[in-house]
Amino acid sequence: MTDFDQENLLSNLTAELLDLRASFEEYKVDQAENLDAFFLCTMAVIIFLMQCGFAFLEAGAVRSKNTTNILFKNLLDSLFALICYWSIGWALAYGPSHGFVGKFIGEGQFLLINIHRTYTKFFFQYVFAATASTIIAGAVAERCEFLAYVVYCSWISAFVYPILTHWGWDPHGWMAVGATVGNTTISYIDFAGAGVVHLCGGTISLVAAFFIEPRIGRFPIGSPPVEIKGHSVPFAALGGFILMFGFLAFNGGSTGTIMKKGSGLEVSRAMTNTIMSGTTASFSYLILHFIRKRNLSLLLTINACLTGMVSACAACNQMEPWGAIVTGIGSGIIYMILSGLVVRFRIDDPLDAFAVHAGGGSWGLMSATIVSHKGIFYTIIDGFRGRTWRGADFAQVGWQLACLTAIILWSMITTIPIFWGLRRFGKLRVPAIIEIKGLDIYKHGEAAYPLHAYGHGWDEHEPIRSRKVSTVFPTTPRVIGNQMNESEIINEIENERKSSTISAPVLLEQLARESLRSNGGNRKNGNTMIYHNPTVYEHPEFHYLARFKKAVHHPSKAEKENGINERKL
Repeated sequence: MTDFDQENLLSNLTAELLDLRASFEEYKVDQAENLDAFFLCTMAVIIFLMQCGFAFLEAGAVRSKNTTNILFKNLLDSLFALICYWSIGWALAYGPSHGFVGKFIGEGQFLLINIHRTYTKFFFQYVFAATASTIIAGAVAERCEFLAYVVYCSWISAFVYPILTHWGWDPHGWMAVGATVGNTTISYIDFAGAGVVHLCGGTISLVAAFFIEPRIGRFPIGSPPVEIKGHSVPFAALGGFILMFGFLAFNGGSTGTIMKKGSGLEVSRAMTNTIMSGTTASFSYLILHFIRKRNLSLLLTINACLTGMVSACAACNQMEPWGAIVTGIGSGIIYMILSGLVVRFRIDDPLDAFAVHAGGGSWGLMSATIVSHKGIFYTIIDGFRGRTWRGADFAQVGWQLACLTAIILWSMITTIPIFWGLRRFGKLRVPAIIEIKGLDIYKHGEAAYPLHAYGHGWDEHEPIRSRKVSTVFPTTPRVIGNQMNESEIINEIENERKSSTISAPVLLEQLARESLRSNGGNRKNGNTMIYHNPTVYEHPEFHYLARFKKAVHHPSKAEKENGINERKL
């Protein structure tokens, strides 16, 4: 082999190695994109499951007559949010943006046109948008018109929420760009949506609850507030557990990638701090609640845990567990304060949406400036150790407060006209008679727990074992050809059904009134009270009956003999 051949062979081998290296680099990039897409889609699917959590939490917290309605609204929330975010919301949030206008709004990719390789990000951001609009459903539960729900859900998913995410999460948004202080640029800290998702949803919840007004019987005139209990603590608890599970993906998935160096550590830190904050929020609230009320409330403790997880959204990726503990303790206290204030101002928020999401979100944004790795706590410690004080860390508090205020104002300004207009035209709240009787039957024709669906089909007054099988099924059915003749079986079953003792259908209102009468056997001074004290009775829709009816004392046999007749109490 000549020198020329050797050089030619070496050149060919070098070229092939370079091609192989280029192919390998391309494979690495493609593999990284695929794994990141799989990671984000998996997290998004888990976050989507939070819709199930919201559904069960709200269904358990409302009365049984409104269960179908609240579940139906949670289903539609996911559907309407998708259509609105696909057609308009994504473009306003993450569409191409330029110049001064680009600091406030996106300008392209409506209907996902020219979205190219960002379908993963769209799906991930869609489930966030659905979460933001779902929060409000709990604040207007049991009394909201279907049209009103469609209007505000579409408005939030298409316009209100996307604009906020552009401000805070798009590289061109004014909150994300931030401001320059000395040689340092400070920008909005909100890793997983404590502000743009939860503070937005919680603020709108307060606006909605204010305009729709309390449920009938919640705040009697001249009387203390009446607690309207939900019909299923297990349902509500199950929903809370699902939401806690979803929050781990909500915060952990916000890293956006799993293939960059250090991404795994960031994901695990975010999840650890999230559950840590929720845990300490639960304990701080539980202790304070027990001191005040001397009981241990399951549902309120779950709400406190969710408040802590909401607070962790802001900086769960950049604080140590001790910081999550501080954040959680503050969350439990803030939840208790705001929940009490809402009731004091006679605003009916059945799910405490404002206290959980707005309270947790606002505290999370501010605590991020204190306990995160660049927070003022570390700055103060460095100052005492003789290191240089970082003035930008103190300026971060002011910028974060300005962004928090902007989120609240934007959420209120863009939704107050919507709810005011719906109320002005009588489209916000259902009529009183429908609210009293329940929305399930009137709006959907489907009761969550239909009375006729209960029962085992046997005559309860006759021991089942004493029956002969032949009275239900013929012992020797005739066979025609290769098929059994089922007419005799059907006739026997029909005769059995007719001969069974079955109670006539009873209206729910009749059952409620009977319960009102039979359970009101409180005796005072020897007299029987027909109805419960309205402040403790769990069906406040019947309080108006108590105000108009007079309890009647029915004399005993001895009293009749002595000439004592019926008298009003």
